Amino acid sequence: MNSSSSSYSISYSSSNPKVDQQGWIKTMRKSIIEPDDEEVSKIPVCIFTVPKVLLATDPESYIPQQVALGPFHHWREEVYDMQRYKLEAARRTQKFMNTSFERIVEAMWKQDEARIRASYHKFLDMSGEVLVWIMAVDMAFLLEFLRVYSMREQGRTLEKVTSSMSHLVDASGKKLSHMAILRDLVMVENQIPLFLMKTMLEHQIRDDENKSASVTLKSMLMGLYHELSPFKEQELPDVDIEDCDHLLDFLYHMTVPNNKELHIEAIEIEHEGIMEEHGDDGDKEESNFAKPSDLRRFLDFIWKILSKSNAALLSIFKKIIFAKPVTVIMKLPWKIFSNLPILKMFKEPIETMLQNFRDGGDGKSKDDSNDSKVPLIEEIKIPSVTEMAKAGILFSPVNGGIFAINFDTKTSTLYLPVIELDVNSEVYLRNLVAYEACVAAGPLVVARYTELMNGIIDTEEDAKLLSERGIVLNHLKSDKEVADLWNGMSKTVKLTKVPKMDKVIEDVNKRYAKTWRVKLSRFMKIYVFASWKFLTLLAALFMLFLTFVQAFCSVYSCARVFHQLPEIPEGTAE
Repeated sequence: MNSSSSSYSISYSSSNPKVDQQGWIKTMRKSIIEPDDEEVSKIPVCIFTVPKVLLATDPESYIPQQVALGPFHHWREEVYDMQRYKLEAARRTQKFMNTSFERIVEAMWKQDEARIRASYHKFLDMSGEVLVWIMAVDMAFLLEFLRVYSMREQGRTLEKVTSSMSHLVDASGKKLSHMAILRDLVMVENQIPLFLMKTMLEHQIRDDENKSASVTLKSMLMGLYHELSPFKEQELPDVDIEDCDHLLDFLYHMTVPNNKELHIEAIEIEHEGIMEEHGDDGDKEESNFAKPSDLRRFLDFIWKILSKSNAALLSIFKKIIFAKPVTVIMKLPWKIFSNLPILKMFKEPIETMLQNFRDGGDGKSKDDSNDSKVPLIEEIKIPSVTEMAKAGILFSPVNGGIFAINFDTKTSTLYLPVIELDVNSEVYLRNLVAYEACVAAGPLVVARYTELMNGIIDTEEDAKLLSERGIVLNHLKSDKEVADLWNGMSKTVKLTKVPKMDKVIEDVNKRYAKTWRVKLSRFMKIYVFASWKFLTLLAALFMLFLTFVQAFCSVYSCARVFHQLPEIPEGTAE
């Protein structure tokens, strides 16, 4: 973990001399003794800290590197250097306000301090005055930065940028510093409540007085969404700015709109879960021996081949195996061998095969109805892009968001949304996943989408194929970077199900399982590779049997023994 992450997790001792004890007492007294407004106490937490399981995977995607907004990272040395630019932005903002900057801060301190504290997940160990000044100065910088995107939405360009901000704010959005600030804006812990931003906009003198603060703010955020979002939908949801808590919450509503924002009624989709079985000791592929049911199915398969190959040859085997003299000789050794610890597992499958030989069975296994057992661990299971392409599954882009994912079973076509990947895409998606994990009461849609893309993109060949189909618009250096981006996002905080997406995964798996290549591969895996030790033992036993027959024939006349074997009616061999 880098220096920024280490400074992020500073631990304070009980005797830390830097703590203002008198200020701390005042904060405690105000928090406990003074009654809270009932409306403030009902405000849900909306600005969270990143779950540690995600933070450990890639700290730089969650910890601001250029600019800190709000109290969580304000005092970090790496980002405090931006304070001079924030103060300059606050001075410029003051010139365009209908009141003094200090008056706005005082009003926020009296009216909004409790609401600000209620919005943050962590306890803010600072005085109310310090907290409000931090928020006001950071908002002035943020609103000035977002002005670029408000102009774009109106079809205008930012005419000039002050010299002190010229190396940070870029109207074209191509400077590295500008791109770094964009990444910091979408981080979970770097958010400012939107009600504060609307309050500051209400006190600014605008060119068009007919526009409300909410309309101006939404114009800024819509421009930011068009800049950052990797999804290129033709129809965008109608998100009400009043329903959003902060900038990242607005971006999440644009990416995963609810039914109200899509103007549709809720539709319940029935589906079956996509599960994968794992035993307590790991994967089935790594088990030392195949299960008895697998061996039994293998022997049933051998029986089917023999029963259809040569009826005359089969009748000879029956004469040898079930002749009374041979049966009597074999009964005693079989009882002894079948009770040995290692050979116990082979007893039932071999007896089943012998029963098929005796009865002319149909090869059906008793356990076929019990194949579907309750899985122990759930994880996404879907073939890669190249594997699906070899199986005849097609890929087609669809101009929509995550909810546009679909699979056409008639044409075997998987429809995926067009996604444009650049240097900001990973941070954008990672923080949407983290924020979704903190607030979503229902399915984790963005997390499931990243799991799906991680499942189908394993190598750069997979990424290249999707690029050729027009699904992935790659602005990174190579296809390998695209594959690494998705494979690096496999870590999620909890398992989830998204009915529509899981139905697509289920349909893809069913279509893929019907191809002859997959059937052959699964047959080899289950009946051959998983049973190789059993087959080796079976071959050894067969060799011992042949040795026994050779020794028997050297003592007795085999021709005379076979001449005495009972005849089998013709109908039995069929």
